Amino acid sequence: MMTYKNKLFAAASAAVASAAVAISVLTSAASASPADGHRLFGTEHFQIVKGSPTTGTASVIATGEFTAGGTDIAGSTTDTFRFPGGTFRVTHSPGQGTHSFDPRTCVATASSGGTFTLGHGTGRYAGISGHGTYTLTILEIAARPHSTCNPETPAAFQQILQAQGQVHL
Repeated sequence: MMTYKNKLFAAASAAVASAAVAISVLTSAASASPADGHRLFGTEHFQIVKGSPTTGTASVIATGEFTAGGTDIAGSTTDTFRFPGGTFRVTHSPGQGTHSFDPRTCVATASSGGTFTLGHGTGRYAGISGHGTYTLTILEIAARPHSTCNPETPAAFQQILQAQGQVHL
């Protein structure tokens, strides 16, 4: 049986791998390429926020060369970002980082980082490519049903993944 510390680290690694987010789908008008048909090249930022450790679909916001809100559909090493007008794949490293748990306060933290590449776009994102780095932060408060922490049941959970890199579209 895994200890809580190992489970938290495994969850953090899986969260990086899956980038799953529990927040509902955001809507926006995605503008993936300019009206004049010229290709885009520059820095893109992505933020993924998760409010539960048990869901499989994430909310993602992209800003920079294009702006869009949508969902991150998790995979073990490759996710699919689905925005209005198209999709693309994000292949990512498993990440490396740290984790801790304070049994006095019932607070668990984990942070890690790694790299990603973009490709396999459809619709407005056909021909997308790029690469960059990401940072993942998890903050959890374990439930305290009988005066001791129960890390198996979080009372509160937040996961924020921020990524940035070069995009060609």
